Amino acid sequence: MSAVSDRLPTFPWDKLEPYKATAAAHPGGIVDLSVGTPVDPVPELVQKALVAAADSPGYPTVWGTPELRDAITGWVERRLGARDITHRHVLPIVGSKELVAWLPTQLGLGPGDKVAYPRLAYPTYEVGARLARADYVAYDDPTELDPTDLKLLWLNSPSNPTGRVLSKDELTRTVAWAREHGILLFSDECYIELGWEADPVSVMHPDVNGGSYYGIVSVHSLSKRSNLAGYRAAFLAGDPAVLGDLLQIRKHGGMMTSAPTQAAAVAALSDDTHVREQRERYAARRTALRDALLKHGFRIEHSEASLYLWATRDESCWATVSHLADLGILVAPGDFYGEAGENFVRVALTATDERVAAAVDRLA
Repeated sequence: MSAVSDRLPTFPWDKLEPYKATAAAHPGGIVDLSVGTPVDPVPELVQKALVAAADSPGYPTVWGTPELRDAITGWVERRLGARDITHRHVLPIVGSKELVAWLPTQLGLGPGDKVAYPRLAYPTYEVGARLARADYVAYDDPTELDPTDLKLLWLNSPSNPTGRVLSKDELTRTVAWAREHGILLFSDECYIELGWEADPVSVMHPDVNGGSYYGIVSVHSLSKRSNLAGYRAAFLAGDPAVLGDLLQIRKHGGMMTSAPTQAAAVAALSDDTHVREQRERYAARRTALRDALLKHGFRIEHSEASLYLWATRDESCWATVSHLADLGILVAPGDFYGEAGENFVRVALTATDERVAAAVDRLA
């Protein structure tokens, strides 16, 4: 076991504990804007679907129920603009982080193979490569990478942590480049329903992929759009050949989404009203925090989508973390997401209205 854990970096969030203690000691209590975990209630229709499926004594299937696959294919066509999506084009997964961490291993990658991901990125892309003993490389423009031995290319739009959205032209160019070099492209689109100053586009859109899903897979999650982080409900959509292989591997590994969670996901994917309502909550919090940070002397870059503000005072991210912790506000240091984030902090919108109001008051 030590041989496996030795491949991994230090878990970054452990470094934040002293600052969390400082923030928690504030007379008004901590305002935790560090981890982007939902705090609002699970939609009632989803809770009811979960309860109705609670009597599920048998094993669920890895591929999901036909009802779940119908719900996923319907959402992919309705929301992403994809065409001719069948059950073979989709695959439920047990939360998106599990997929990101174990995908290189499930693809059979190893020493000598390369995994590429954005310069500023969710750290689990690197973790996945390390677990597989594969090499890894960060990029600014993926089409400038050396394609030699590059087997897996990660895109992330909208980005975690920056909230940057890749344009349709950027996506189209990257998909074409990956196909030209025989590189499998996975696009992490878990924040696609949360565009503010931009309208995120999926690699599943025919304007991007030319009507073919060859060599591309998109990753989606119900954690943020439906407040289901505690349910571990996510799915893949894309190349049937890739998903077919993953399905067989995941059957052997017993990677099954629980039956009640599958029923809840059907309800969540079949209803757009609760998504609009949650977006409105986040939009109001975003406006309040953005205005307060700007008045406090911060500069905000990108942040046109997702659940975060990518903010800087042009100083070490840890100096900023310390400054805000003294105000009882906890944020994530930018260097958690790569050296390029060393002067930024990531400010999550995932706090209650009352806590966001407290942060605004303290920043004033």
